[in-house]
Amino acid sequence: MRTFRNRTAVLGAAATAVLALALTACGGDGSGTKAAGPADGSASAKATVAAKDTSKGTAGDAAQDQGSTAGDGAKTGGGSTDAVTSSTGKSNGGAAKTGGSTAGDTSDSYAYKHPCKSGDLSVRVYAREGSATQHVIEVNNTGKNSCGLSYFPRVSLGAAKATDHSGDIIPLVPGGLGGAPAYPVKPKTAAIAVIDLNPGGGNGVTWVDELNVLADGDHMANAEQLNFPLGPDVKVGTPKLGLYERTVADAVASMKQANTKP
Repeated sequence: MRTFRNRTAVLGAAATAVLALALTACGGDGSGTKAAGPADGSASAKATVAAKDTSKGTAGDAAQDQGSTAGDGAKTGGGSTDAVTSSTGKSNGGAAKTGGSTAGDTSDSYAYKHPCKSGDLSVRVYAREGSATQHVIEVNNTGKNSCGLSYFPRVSLGAAKATDHSGDIIPLVPGGLGGAPAYPVKPKTAAIAVIDLNPGGGNGVTWVDELNVLADGDHMANAEQLNFPLGPDVKVGTPKLGLYERTVADAVASMKQANTKP
């Protein structure tokens, strides 16, 4: 009987061990083993969807960022091109407002095709130092582009109060002219002509008290003529006018060659 009891005890202990192992395999001890793996189908499905969404979002965001960068680059490039085009257009247009601040065209070839305008000129008349009968006619280009003048200014001598100027005196000019289509004047420079009212120094008419100047007789209207008082006691006899030159000395030399009526 003692032996039977020991065997029963052994069998009971074995059965208890087997039951304990079965419970452990099912995770029924709440130790956290269940949370480490997929507990059911829905959890597994959610995890899979989440993974897919994360992957898609990353690739999508990267593509979107790349597209945005490319778009911004295209916009930047377009803006730069527009600016260059605009700038080039203005430069070619010259008539450039320098101004504004943009530099103008200062070439002679431009001047030959663009006669000077009165609004871009400043005209001065003054007695030449060292001479009692000569006057300097100075035409300054105040514009930003070169422009062209006739070879010499259109000049007449008359009385300021006269109602009829048909009898005004016209000076002689150099003959045999030819060459360039105009006298070019660069910006901020002057075209200078000299007139001698009485080259011979003899007796002349005394009723003349005004010098009339049209800077460009080939292109300007008579209404653009300017009038300069000569003062009292002026004697005019066979006056001579030279061509436009760059210096007073050259203008005097040209004046001395005057021998033809314009």
